[in-house]
Amino acid sequence: MPLRKVLVREYMAANPVTVAPDTPILQAIHALVEHRISGLPVVDLRGNLVGMLSESDCLPIAVQASYHGELGGTVSEYMSHEVKTVDPDDSIVELAERFMRNKLRRYPVVERQRVVGQISRRDVLRAMEFLY
Repeated sequence: MPLRKVLVREYMAANPVTVAPDTPILQAIHALVEHRISGLPVVDLRGNLVGMLSESDCLPIAVQASYHGELGGTVSEYMSHEVKTVDPDDSIVELAERFMRNKLRRYPVVERQRVVGQISRRDVLRAMEFLY
């Protein structure tokens, strides 16, 4: 099958780890580290995407703690509210081109406003393995 016909849904991580906006930030950081991922979709009670929490969003917490001794808050205080997403039926090649144009490491996969997966640069590379 030509790579252009390969879809995001075939290589996305289904049922991704997510957090709620009111999740304690330290719990979310633990989830990032424990699951060895660079970002967490933030979802409401219905599973609708409301934000994204990345490693970069969490770095200021360490700096803040070192200067002020404060370590806390909720995900909603640190998450990015404007999130770029992909559709499960997008082409993996088009996604690779998107990755090349920006610094993002992963995208939430959204269908009808609900998070159905997550896809990373590494997932795109896995899709290319069959070419060899």
